[in-house]
Amino acid sequence: MRFLTFLESKIWFLIFVISFLVFNSILLGIFQVPFPFIILYCSIFLFYTFLSFGIYFYQERKKVEKMIHMVDSLEEKYLISTIMKRPKNLENLGYYEVLKKTCKSFHDKLSMIEEEKKDYREYIESFVHEIKTPISALSLMFDNLEQEEAKEELEKIYHLVEQILFYARSEDVYHDYFVKKIKLEEVIHQVLLNYKNYLLKRKIQLEIKDLDYFVYTDEKWLIFILSQIIQNSIKYLDKKRKKIEIKAKEEKNKLVLEIMDNGCGILSSDITRVFEKGFTGKNRKKEQATGMGLYLSNKLCEKLGLKLQIESKEKEYTKVILILPKSSIHHIEEKKIRKE
Repeated sequence: MRFLTFLESKIWFLIFVISFLVFNSILLGIFQVPFPFIILYCSIFLFYTFLSFGIYFYQERKKVEKMIHMVDSLEEKYLISTIMKRPKNLENLGYYEVLKKTCKSFHDKLSMIEEEKKDYREYIESFVHEIKTPISALSLMFDNLEQEEAKEELEKIYHLVEQILFYARSEDVYHDYFVKKIKLEEVIHQVLLNYKNYLLKRKIQLEIKDLDYFVYTDEKWLIFILSQIIQNSIKYLDKKRKKIEIKAKEEKNKLVLEIMDNGCGILSSDITRVFEKGFTGKNRKKEQATGMGLYLSNKLCEKLGLKLQIESKEKEYTKVILILPKSSIHHIEEKKIRKE
């Protein structure tokens, strides 16, 4: 709030004050008061008038700054009306009532949207769990009939259904998050087991080393993130000799997991956009890509305190780096092992 802007809002009051001063000066002149005294009177009157305005402006600006600070400190800013003091000024009281009704309306609308979102998520979860039963039954049927192509297509459906489930849960990770100590090697093995048919059919060479580490995180979320990365690696392998290399290394306060493939790579102009929703890249086969795998993995990593990075060179390789910070629990466990 600037002083000139403040004066503009008080323009009618200023006109009244100046008019009053002029009227008093005329009266003093009529009563033959000496001119120097009238000038002195007008100067003192104007000085105290503007001093009063200055003090009033300072107080009002402090109130505004305090209100802005209150809004900035609130996580849900639409709740500002609940902590604001009811003003005594008639004009401000009107604004206060309007703000209070607006905030209440917004809060009611938000609550309704959150309730609808919750119902939608519950429906999606229910749908996914229900559809897994016929998918499993069909998988067994195709095993018996030895229909590998049909089973592979069914597995694609299963992975897409899983992606739908985790996407629905991604906005509310913490309600379905359980941290425990898990062995990285076993998690990687489980993920690769889920894709064994793809790996065998495409004759993909696996090079796995240095995975003898323990991490503290939610197992199913980590499995999903790794599954999306492995799925992407398999999808874009285009060399005659296909290879995926998985290794981990320990650095200060973090564990770094690297998954590298010798596939088609990513254009340098696209590398900064790989985590965008729906982005598939210019050199990728659009019919195979949804642009959701890395987007969803990165989104979940941010929520779980993990970090996802990507390096690539077109027509040579793509390396996805998953950084898992060591928690205080991890350090306590390490000290116990050393003592033993």
